[in-house]
Amino acid sequence: MTTTDRRLSLLKPTGSPTLGNLLGALRPMAAGQDDADCFYGVADLHALTIPHDPARLRTATRELATLMLAAGLDRSTLFVQSRVPAHAQLSYLLECVASVGELSRMIQFKGKRAGDRAGTTRTSLLTYPALMAADILLYRTHRVPVGDDQRQHVELARDLALRFNRTYGEVFVVPEITTPPVAARVMDLADPSTKMGKSGSEGAAGVIRLLDPPEQVRRVVARAVTDSETGPGAVRADRDEKPGITNLLEILVACGGSADGITTYGALKRAVTDAVVSVLEPLQRRHAELAADPAYVDAVFAAGAQRCREVTAPVLSAAEAAAGLGSLPAAG
Repeated sequence: MTTTDRRLSLLKPTGSPTLGNLLGALRPMAAGQDDADCFYGVADLHALTIPHDPARLRTATRELATLMLAAGLDRSTLFVQSRVPAHAQLSYLLECVASVGELSRMIQFKGKRAGDRAGTTRTSLLTYPALMAADILLYRTHRVPVGDDQRQHVELARDLALRFNRTYGEVFVVPEITTPPVAARVMDLADPSTKMGKSGSEGAAGVIRLLDPPEQVRRVVARAVTDSETGPGAVRADRDEKPGITNLLEILVACGGSADGITTYGALKRAVTDAVVSVLEPLQRRHAELAADPAYVDAVFAAGAQRCREVTAPVLSAAEAAAGLGSLPAAG
């Protein structure tokens, strides 16, 4: 069951990708393409755990797929999760070795369920950690780089793999959890205590989306939260005391700019705007080229899905056989 070093990451199409997604996810993914066999997917099945509009999901899936290519993920295997049936099929087998208790302890489900007085939380929100485990185990990934917000899910994937192997026989590689290199952590410009998320409404006050025009970037940065300090030394990084300024400084550096010589908040915001626009402009140009040629994007993702089906088929087949599925019992 050995394989070359593989990396796997899936992004949910639950909103327009943001600057945070670019600096914290897409850029590191692109940088690691030559060091491993990389599988990067659009997790459209995961997007079904919350109420959604089908047309909007299709649009968001295409936008994210096109932006993944525009961001330089052209040396990776790219796919849409639902086009690889093994993800859903293995998910069910893993649900059959998971317990309701351990799934209900997952942070996302507990948080959503606690505020759901109407009882409308979808069952898929309870079971989707099994789907996430299937995403990982299908590719026989040895190491899974994961941040603190997803560590619980990867720990569950390890537990389910161990339990399945112990119950039915050795099928899955049990992945190790590794700490990824520190990537840019972009916070909301209007509320620097929270991450810049893509699930908020379009035009949200503190969010810069990857396809925002320069004037929109300028407006968002201009309204960014700062503080009341003035004078020499006001422009400095201090996550506890100056979260807004620290966020702006980290965005500036991550986008290739420098705070050298900047002493006022106004100058800092202008520098951040220029740096962000300089990063987004080539991405947006490439996105426009790809959006004008949807057949090319479709072909890349179709080829990626085909390779995923070939890679995952033996793993699914082995899991089904181990669990007693896939053939008629012997006669007599």
